Amino acid sequence: MGRGAQQQTLQLTDQQLANTNALNQQFLNQQQQTGNTLNSQYQSILANPGLSSADQAAVTGQSQGALASAFDSLQQSAQNRVAATNNSAGFSDLTDELARQKGIAVGNQAAQNQFNFDNTAFNRQMAALQGLSGVYGVDSNLLGRTLGIPSQLLNTAANSSRSTGFFPSLASSAGGTLGALAGAIL
Repeated sequence: MGRGAQQQTLQLTDQQLANTNALNQQFLNQQQQTGNTLNSQYQSILANPGLSSADQAAVTGQSQGALASAFDSLQQSAQNRVAATNNSAGFSDLTDELARQKGIAVGNQAAQNQFNFDNTAFNRQMAALQGLSGVYGVDSNLLGRTLGIPSQLLNTAANSSRSTGFFPSLASSAGGTLGALAGAIL
C-alpha cells in the first residue's frame, strides 16, 4: 500500500471514529434527558403515591352511593310487597334487618376502600422504586433493602398489581353483599 493510500485510510478511519463518537454522544445526551424526565416523575410518584383526596372522595361516594341505592331498592320492593298484599306482617322486622345489613355493608365497603387506597399507594411506590432502579441500573432488591422493604414484597407487589385492582374488588364486594340480601327478600 502506498503512502497516499495509507494516509487516506487513516483519514477515513478517523472520520468514521468521529462520526461514531458523535452518534454515541447524541445517544448519551438523549438517555440522560430521558433519565432526568423519568427520575422526576418517579420521585413525584414516591412523594405522592396514593390517590388524591378528590379521587378518594369520588370513589367513596360512588361505592357508598351504589350501596345506598341497592338497599333503597330493596326497601322499596318490601314496601311494594306490603302494598300489594295488604299484609304488613314481618315488614318491621324486614326493615330492621335491611338497616342492619346496610350498616354492615357500608362499614365493610369503607374498610375495603381504605385498604384499596393503601394498596394502591404501596403498589405505586413499588413501581416507582423499580422504575428508578431501571433508570440508574440499580438492583431493585438492593434498593428495597436500603429502604427496609423485603425483596419478596417487591415481586409480590408487582405481581399483585397486574392481577387485581380497586374496581374489580369493589364490584366483587358489593355484588356479594347485595346478592345475599336480594335472595333474603325475594
